[in-house]
Amino acid sequence: MNLLEEAQSLAAELTAIRRDLHRHPELSFQEVRTAGIAATEMEALGFSVRTGIGRTGVIAELHNGEGPLIALRADMDALPIQEANTHDYISENPGVMHACGHDGHVAGLIGAARILAEKRDSGRLPSGTVRFIFQPSEESTDDEGKSGAMRMVDEGVMEGVDAVVGLHLGGPLPTGKLFFATGPIMSGAAEIHIEVRGKSSHAGMPEAGIDALVLAARGVVAAKDAAPKNRSPVEDGLISFGKISGGTATNVLADRVTIDGTMRFFSEETRERLNRRLDEAFGVLEESGAEVTIDVETGILPVINDERVTECVRAAAIDMVGEDDVLPIEPMTLAEDFSFLANEAPGTFFWVGAALPRPRMHHEADFDIDEAALPLGAATLAAGAIRLLQEMG
Repeated sequence: MNLLEEAQSLAAELTAIRRDLHRHPELSFQEVRTAGIAATEMEALGFSVRTGIGRTGVIAELHNGEGPLIALRADMDALPIQEANTHDYISENPGVMHACGHDGHVAGLIGAARILAEKRDSGRLPSGTVRFIFQPSEESTDDEGKSGAMRMVDEGVMEGVDAVVGLHLGGPLPTGKLFFATGPIMSGAAEIHIEVRGKSSHAGMPEAGIDALVLAARGVVAAKDAAPKNRSPVEDGLISFGKISGGTATNVLADRVTIDGTMRFFSEETRERLNRRLDEAFGVLEESGAEVTIDVETGILPVINDERVTECVRAAAIDMVGEDDVLPIEPMTLAEDFSFLANEAPGTFFWVGAALPRPRMHHEADFDIDEAALPLGAATLAAGAIRLLQEMG
């Protein structure tokens, strides 16, 4: 059997794992049950296992002599969404569901571990070590602004790693297809918090006040209008505002308005340009008497796929499924904290098509996947690890 056939022989077991996790979703940094399942599965394969990494993360290692250290990563957390599906494995945790496919990522990494363990036991695995990273909190950050990947990097998870590989199931992407790209593939993202302070007055006497609400609106429009009309967000980045709050009564000019949003970018140069755009759009409000504070959080780095690692895993995928099922993908303005792992070692992040006949969108209450994608993801992770052990050994 080739790797995909081996993975398909595990399909029923991987589906059962995924559905169990789907029934019991856990929010960011609360993935205790999920982590326990991952740890138990890794221990059963004879791997060395560490738990409680990055709060609730799990690290397992397959040791097979001297050689490269290849890391494979899956994220574990769910989202605060009430599930609207009607299948028989619907979430049993009210207000929480796996609406982004992380249950499938965990199942896929377990499948890859089983395949690689069999290769080791049969003497067909190249020399080296494979580190399996079950990461908490991709969807959120803690009270210090750190995501699960950031926490795990802080605790040394990427020390000694020669290459790191991650995957994402794509609810809208055609099932049975794999998607790769070199260079930027997912944007960085940072939250924006702006405060505009004016002076309240009676609405019938606006000349006595400084209308923070109107000035804040001018800043929002100016920041949006400053974006070049003939360039894509991939080229120029993106500023979006999602929340504006202020005012106390209908007949009183607001003396304080807060604005919250995000910026998305594919390079540090673009990030700096977006910061200047915010400064120019809102700084001019001070000429009208307002005081303005702009705070842009550190945020998430963009995912930049290393050319050598990407082409290595892509070549392994082509050998496994053929060129027709391995496709390019355009960069997307979605953030992924895999970027912090790939910032520590050369990495690649690829997508696995998982669309149902009616494709479902991520982060929506009816999100679901074609579970045929589970063995394909597992096999691709395993194939990539084997090829990287060969090429980097």
